[in-house]
Amino acid sequence: MQIRKRKVEVHLVINSTVMALLVTYMFIHAMLGIIDQLTRATTHLQKQPQIGCNGREELCTRKYSNITHIATHDAPFIGVLPMENQNVDIPTQLDAGIRFLQAQTHRNAFGKLSLCHTHCLMKDAGLLSDYLKVIKVWLEKNPKEVVTILLTNGDRLHINEFHRSFNTSGIIPYTYIARGDPDKWSLDSWPTLGELINNNTRLIAFLDTGADQTKIPYLHNEFSYFWETPFETLEPSFSSCKIDRPVGLERFPEAMKKRMYIVNHFLDTRIGGVEVPNRRDAKKTNAWMGKSSIGEHARRCADMHGRKPAAMLVDYFDKGEVFTAQDKLNGF
Repeated sequence: MQIRKRKVEVHLVINSTVMALLVTYMFIHAMLGIIDQLTRATTHLQKQPQIGCNGREELCTRKYSNITHIATHDAPFIGVLPMENQNVDIPTQLDAGIRFLQAQTHRNAFGKLSLCHTHCLMKDAGLLSDYLKVIKVWLEKNPKEVVTILLTNGDRLHINEFHRSFNTSGIIPYTYIARGDPDKWSLDSWPTLGELINNNTRLIAFLDTGADQTKIPYLHNEFSYFWETPFETLEPSFSSCKIDRPVGLERFPEAMKKRMYIVNHFLDTRIGGVEVPNRRDAKKTNAWMGKSSIGEHARRCADMHGRKPAAMLVDYFDKGEVFTAQDKLNGF
């Protein structure tokens, strides 16, 4: 009986110690985030000039599929906590030059489609319709800009739920529709940025799961047009450029060549069995050059696949040299 009691006491001590360490880490992580936010508050993000197409005259005649975007991973999750991946809000991201936003969606406790990180009890950044309204207002103020949004359908909800959010926001008139059979679509099928701007179809929307373009044509099936490299990496060298999703695409090289690809270039760290964004090393991860950099990762993938990525997903885009990287990858 004494032995069993002692075992229970030992387990309680171990569990309490682990919990204390985890709470301590969370506190330190939050404090570092607050310091980072205070530092950022004194650093003004430069606003991208409204010239040409997406800030460059040269991009007006370039096809959408032949442009590399720096994309904000979990764009709407803003703050200093471990489940928050960006430091500034959506209008500020767009003003700075981000033209590709990725976000997770889930159904919240009230049955509404919301922007939630893993689960709405963990982080709820508001309704999808409100998020889309913010983007719509920005597009109206910036008529020479093309924005891409990529949504994940974490609860595998019906496409009509997404359509309701888009319809409520009023953004549908700005959406581009890739007409025709996606299986016959190729990199050359995409319009130029100039064409998208002239037609005022300046929002290109993708959904990772559950898209049905025969019913909702403006919400494109991500994996009919893209493939992705592995994500949630703990390895700062970002050594892998293999096709992670859709599973099995590597067996069909011709289909692979017809699609753009997304490189997941955001680094996680593990504490107490929990993976969280690595805020500490963001400047190094988001650098143009160096072992963990955007440039090195993009070059490795380009060497492997014979072309540059269409998007590089990053956390904490305001740290590092993401726009230098974007310019260099686009030949500027």
